[in-house]
Amino acid sequence: MAPTTTPLTAIANEKTLRSSFVRDEDERPKVPYNQFSNEIPVISLGGIEEVGGRRVEICKKIVEACEDWGIFQVVDHGVDAKLISEMTRLAREFFALPPEEKLRFDMSGGKKGGFIVSSHLQGEAVQDWREIVTYFSYPIKNRDYSRWPDKPEEWRAVTEEYSEKLMRLACKLLEVLSEAMGLEKEALTKACVDMDQKVVINYYPKCPQPDLTLGLKRHTDPGTITLLLQDQVGGLQATRDNGQTWITVQPVEGAFVVNLGDHGHYLSNGRFKNADHQAVVNSNYSRLSIATFQNPAPEAIVYPLAIRKGEKPVMEDPITFAEMYKRKMSKDLELAKLKKQAKEQQVVEKAKLETKSLDQILA
Repeated sequence: MAPTTTPLTAIANEKTLRSSFVRDEDERPKVPYNQFSNEIPVISLGGIEEVGGRRVEICKKIVEACEDWGIFQVVDHGVDAKLISEMTRLAREFFALPPEEKLRFDMSGGKKGGFIVSSHLQGEAVQDWREIVTYFSYPIKNRDYSRWPDKPEEWRAVTEEYSEKLMRLACKLLEVLSEAMGLEKEALTKACVDMDQKVVINYYPKCPQPDLTLGLKRHTDPGTITLLLQDQVGGLQATRDNGQTWITVQPVEGAFVVNLGDHGHYLSNGRFKNADHQAVVNSNYSRLSIATFQNPAPEAIVYPLAIRKGEKPVMEDPITFAEMYKRKMSKDLELAKLKKQAKEQQVVEKAKLETKSLDQILA
């Protein structure tokens, strides 16, 4: 990922958006950050441990949401409200630090974990309007505490507890999806081999011209399942018709937004959607979100776990998650490259037309 070393907080008060953040017309937001939709279901997990009635009802709602959007929200999830509040407070305090403090954890040079601005792919011309701090939490043996912020002081203790609770919640949701596929409840978790967890905390400062850019460009998550905690500002958007129409997900206090990723999509043989989403920004408020990605181990095999009668596999052959991820990144880079070339060609053609027009005037 290509880092930008100037924190956005240092340029957020400029009157016009820098050209490196300006998106092409077809990629710009179509729906405002605060025009909320209630199409994404909010599901209470209260009683999910009960055998019978309540559990059956909850599981049905989760399965329908995954087949419909690949995205839903959960409340009554068992993660303590005080822990959520502490995690949010620490994140805000980190992003409020002076630039030199944040840049002590700069991720440039291929470092795994730390602070970065935009995090757009190398080869992409346009940057996302966001700052992030990220760290790898599972497997525990892979934790590199030198890449975890040491300010605010409580960071490590709180984020460790948060990571543990979110891993537990993700596994509970994967159990439901495994059972829906007619498999033992640990099937999806086992398919991850040794589940990887990456936490990405996004900070979207107020933006001078939010209609020209995105906080995070349109994408699907590569992993199994993502749990997102968002504040009450709004900005998460989803589409299920290939970007023709978008909705802004209604923020719900204390809820987690659950996104299924590509890995979950393939394991279900396409039955469960991989959530197609993006983040928009605004000029009124900064926005904070905390994404916890549960991903398979690099060596985990990606292939449908269950294929229903009359269906064909959505994948030709089994591949490792590392290879799947590599192919996804290569495809994204190729698309970015083609788009950049097309844009450059348009500039050349426009210059030729202008030159021709001038020649005709002077003739």
